[in-house]
Amino acid sequence: MLAGACAAPDETAPAAPPALTAPAGAPACGAALPDLERLGASVRAQIRERQSAVTGSAEATAAGSDDPAASRGALGMILMAASLPEAAEACFREAAAAAPAGARWLYYLGHLRREAGDLSGAAELFDAVLRLRPDDVAALVWLGEIRLAQDRPVSARPFFEQALALRPDSLAARYGLGRAALLREDHQRAVDLLEEILARDPTAAAAHYPLGMAYRALGDEARAAAHLRRRRSTALRPADPLLAEVDALIESARAYEARGNEALDREEWSAAVDLFRRGLELDPEHPALRHRLGTALYVMGDVVGATAEFERVMRESPNFPAVHYSVGVLLQGEGRHRAAIERFETALRYQPTDGEVRRRLAVSLRRAGEPAAALEQYRTVLRMDPDVADARFGAAMALVQMRRYREARDRLDAGLEAFPGASIFPHALARLLAAAPDAEVRDGRRAMRLVEQIASRGERTIDLGETMAMALAEVGRYAEAAGVQRDLVAAAEAEGMRDAVPRLAANLRLYEQGRPSRTPWPAGAIP
Repeated sequence: MLAGACAAPDETAPAAPPALTAPAGAPACGAALPDLERLGASVRAQIRERQSAVTGSAEATAAGSDDPAASRGALGMILMAASLPEAAEACFREAAAAAPAGARWLYYLGHLRREAGDLSGAAELFDAVLRLRPDDVAALVWLGEIRLAQDRPVSARPFFEQALALRPDSLAARYGLGRAALLREDHQRAVDLLEEILARDPTAAAAHYPLGMAYRALGDEARAAAHLRRRRSTALRPADPLLAEVDALIESARAYEARGNEALDREEWSAAVDLFRRGLELDPEHPALRHRLGTALYVMGDVVGATAEFERVMRESPNFPAVHYSVGVLLQGEGRHRAAIERFETALRYQPTDGEVRRRLAVSLRRAGEPAAALEQYRTVLRMDPDVADARFGAAMALVQMRRYREARDRLDAGLEAFPGASIFPHALARLLAAAPDAEVRDGRRAMRLVEQIASRGERTIDLGETMAMALAEVGRYAEAAGVQRDLVAAAEAEGMRDAVPRLAANLRLYEQGRPSRTPWPAGAIP
């Protein structure tokens, strides 16, 4: 049983949570509404009608009830639907104060606090809801999600368990419980729960990433890779009747965002773009909605359109962290690493525990010629999650850039052992063993074995051929190395790889002279 959350309500109303206290100087419900001109005429009329029921204007009798909680809560709901959270909060606080034994207004206020990033305040409010309604499945799941967001998986677990006991078919409760198990390093339990989600609903894309991480922790790299390739930036949400009531009030930006996210989950990109745009017609200043539109455009290949949406979010909502990451990814893809670094660093100010942002930052730092700074970022990522293969590999390549070849070799060896199915580790290790300037690092025979193992799996690339030639030269088989290298030069010329031809030709001259390569990767070509 959940301590506190699942206790039966007292005969008297419970003490109000601290999150119900209004900020000093905050306007009363309905007293000072923001500009409504951006909303449709029918929505403005509904808001004014409900406002009159609160403020006691002449139209109040026709508009609603003399119940202060009901009238304030009704105004809060339509303000919430219209994406006016601060005005809605004032109404929900007053409604909850007027009806302390009711949970509805606390519930809505909890969601507004959660969406504003106030996890502690949201937790207080959902906990208050559960003292009044201990069998509220949606509140249990949301409180569990908040505990996970606070990195408290042990505290999150009982909320998800209680929700699943009350509603055994809840995918959202299983999803939360599976992620809590993953964070507690109960990896087999995480696999069981997350696999069950996909068995019940194969379209539940949110389950793939945590499932992949659980398989990786269990050493099953093949299954891990299969699920990680299908990762999506989505989540499984509980059935939420109270939020559904809000979304049904008007054709709101919130409703279009939810429907657009569902379309993204189904990989219906054009439909998602249309839904996000329709939501922005109702609320042009909604940063999350515009960011999602940019994301959908990017997935469709419209980089110009995505960039325009992201840049507008940065201008209008510079404190919205996700957009800085997205712009950083675009800049990184264009090779503008200095500008990308600035965006990733800004995103980290808001999301310091986001490992993917740090990994991206490390990549751009390496490309910008700052391998030592990149190495620190990779180390931070790996302290948070030692199973991020890209971070392990990137750290090794940063060491190569710093000419710390022995450390780089050791890191690649460790990566080879941890991720036996990933060819990036044996290939880079073979290249280092074949051509490192440090004689104590080189091992031509082992380099040959590694290259032959990779080739036996069917991989045939110019890059792998270049490594093969380096290994052949290192073991003294210069004629064979030169033969392989000539084929590579011809292939690069045929495929229009003009940047690679001079490098390949330079190594060919070495092999023809009976000399090995001592440059595993030239500057600017380190992977």
